[in-house]
Amino acid sequence: MPTEIKCPNCGHQFEPNDAIREEVEKELRSKASDWQKKKNEEFQVKLEDERKRIQQTLEESIRKNVSSDFENKLRQLEQNNKDNEEKLKASRSKEAEYMRKEQELKNKEAEMEINIQKQLQTEREKLTVDIRKIEEQKIANKETEYQLRMKELEKQLDDQKKLADEMRRKAEQGSMQLQGEVQETALEEMLRTAFPFDLIAEVGKGVRGADCVQVVRNNFGQECGKIIYESKRTNAFAADWIEKLKADMRSQGAEIAVIVTKTMPKDMDGFGIKDGVWVCSFTEVKALAGVLRDGVVRVFNAAKNNENKGDKMTLLYGYLTSNEFAEQWKAIREGFMSMKLSIQKERDAMEKLWKAREKQLEKVLLNAAHVRGSIEGIAGMDSVDLNLLGSGNDDES
Repeated sequence: MPTEIKCPNCGHQFEPNDAIREEVEKELRSKASDWQKKKNEEFQVKLEDERKRIQQTLEESIRKNVSSDFENKLRQLEQNNKDNEEKLKASRSKEAEYMRKEQELKNKEAEMEINIQKQLQTEREKLTVDIRKIEEQKIANKETEYQLRMKELEKQLDDQKKLADEMRRKAEQGSMQLQGEVQETALEEMLRTAFPFDLIAEVGKGVRGADCVQVVRNNFGQECGKIIYESKRTNAFAADWIEKLKADMRSQGAEIAVIVTKTMPKDMDGFGIKDGVWVCSFTEVKALAGVLRDGVVRVFNAAKNNENKGDKMTLLYGYLTSNEFAEQWKAIREGFMSMKLSIQKERDAMEKLWKAREKQLEKVLLNAAHVRGSIEGIAGMDSVDLNLLGSGNDDES
């Protein structure tokens, strides 16, 4: 049964259901509006702080990766930010207009006194829960929109970083290719200067094979073999270089393959052979090329000497058994015997001369001994030294 309320002034009784409901709705609407305004202010402060942080992060990233493309992207982001701010301002303006009209309505309705809050406590709580759910849904929608915007900005920033990394990688790749071509040219010039008799052939770009081929020639201009060179100037040594160069060595008919690299394999401190391929630095290649070239020439000469070995033995046997060889050897033997007889005659003559001089010397020594004995008998041994053979004792003659 509806509850009637009596006016304390005139005593009139009336049912307060509709009026109370409207008053409660007004009060709840007022509180909800205040709460919504407070949440909007907090959200605006958070949005402003986040916007400053994002802008600072973007500026730092753009400052590190300076390029015209980044500047254009920054201007685009700033323009998008300005557009969002304009949209936010328009939304705030509409919301402020709505709140102003709502405030005017509340001011008009606030003239009525509320004396029946206890009777509608249950309905008030229900309305409060519903309004809270509506506001929470609005805030959740705004936060979702904000998160999506943040994801969009992060996606744009990641795209810019990937673009910068790709540009840097292409620039480094171009620089490394240029450095490799410079080392190839220097290697060819060094080989031509160090080995002027050899043919240093450059392998054209895009052609399968090593960077250059050294055709080894001896002093007679004969081709003794080939040495192929692969020039690498990278920061890491790739194991597949060896297999590729070995395949090139077989296809080009080369005897030796050399990799001239800036970075040595992990298990090598200096130049050496790895899986059948020589590996060295650019500073070591000149000395290594000299040693390898000498080995190629020696192998060629050894193989050349072994060619037609049976025919050479037949020719040698024929020459040794020929009359020509017999006459030449006879002349050599006669010359040798003549020289031997001449030496023997000279030796006999010298020995005869030595014997005659030895007799003369003995005669002089004998006369000197007689003179020495006469003087010693007169003057004593210490007075005069007459020893012709040097210092001696009293027992010497």
